[in-house]
Amino acid sequence: MAADPFDLNLRHLRALLSIAEKGSITAAADSVSLSQPALTQGLAKLERQFGYTMFERRSGGMVPTPMGAIVIERTRVALEHLSHAAKGLSAVFQYPERLMTMTQLRAFLALAEAGGFAAAAHSSGMSQTAVHRAVSDLEHMIGGQLVERRGRAIWLNPAGKRLARGARLAVTEIIAAVADLGFDSGSELIAFGALPLARPYLVPAAMARMTSNYPRAAFKVLEGSWRELVEPLRDGEIDMIVGALRPFEIADLYQMPLYEDHLVIAAGSQHPLASVPQPKLEQLSAYPWIVAPANSPLREQWEQLFHGAALPETPIECGSVMIIGRLLTEGNFLTLLSPDQVALQIRSGLLAQVGAPLEHSRRLVGISTRRSWRPTATQRHFLDCLEEAATAMRPGSTQPALRSTGWV
Repeated sequence: MAADPFDLNLRHLRALLSIAEKGSITAAADSVSLSQPALTQGLAKLERQFGYTMFERRSGGMVPTPMGAIVIERTRVALEHLSHAAKGLSAVFQYPERLMTMTQLRAFLALAEAGGFAAAAHSSGMSQTAVHRAVSDLEHMIGGQLVERRGRAIWLNPAGKRLARGARLAVTEIIAAVADLGFDSGSELIAFGALPLARPYLVPAAMARMTSNYPRAAFKVLEGSWRELVEPLRDGEIDMIVGALRPFEIADLYQMPLYEDHLVIAAGSQHPLASVPQPKLEQLSAYPWIVAPANSPLREQWEQLFHGAALPETPIECGSVMIIGRLLTEGNFLTLLSPDQVALQIRSGLLAQVGAPLEHSRRLVGISTRRSWRPTATQRHFLDCLEEAATAMRPGSTQPALRSTGWV
């Protein structure tokens, strides 16, 4: 089975689709401009690399095997990503993606990731000369630049970013095909982004379940805000974002809700309002607040809390729960947070929840993915683990309440 998608031949993959469409090697050879012997050899090499026979030879033509159908469908999507990225990009060739090679894409993606030719050569196992040549060949195909150079600094221009996204998504599909063929290994990488609301419980609980059931599962977790993670999601660097969902539809992304979260007002345990069961807005506005960054969903919820009333002092704008927690213990500050983010500090007696959870602070927590994404078997198992972990957060759950357990 192919361990490295860059060892595959793009021309052979295109021929694979043609064989599936035409039903014969003879007809496919004409459509991809290869001789019949060359195409036969190319198909045999693909079958060796994937470890499975792609077609059954029948009297009525060549029919994909079950494993072949998996590779064919993933390959179709992969080449569509590459074609979409290259469409209208070249002033030289109508279909530049048909001239590209996996070696060129390896070099280009390594350069996009590393930001320099020396680092790209090291990460890809190619020489600097080979990386330079591969990127230059790609630029020749489109008749323009893909990267900008200033001294030793290298970065992608808009055309380069577009091609890198398509190439990365194409490679991701080929990797998924390999994973689908050997789905019982459980050793593929699960790459996702974790937003603040998902970090205290949902993400670690799901990961713990996954590693318990599938010890060979590997994870790559990126932390950040929505703005920091959404482009890596679109680029294929991660396959999902777990956390607060956006309150609006996004054309190229799919959002799957898991549970509702209601915000609480948090303060240090010695705060004058810590023992007040139902504080009024006048009392809340009498103390300084730590607020979330402007234009963030949490900041909007805070502004709605004081809608029509006098705004309190906001000397600190901060998005770090760790910093906020420390500040709350050092002064008479108030802040608005998810209960999961401060459950440990409340249980330990450092912080206190002021009043009841805010009724009109409903936020949906869930999973955001690309609409074109189709998870592998291992990725589906992790989605199931997220769903199982989320059941403890829902009203009426029979599982132990999160804030009464030793987890947080």
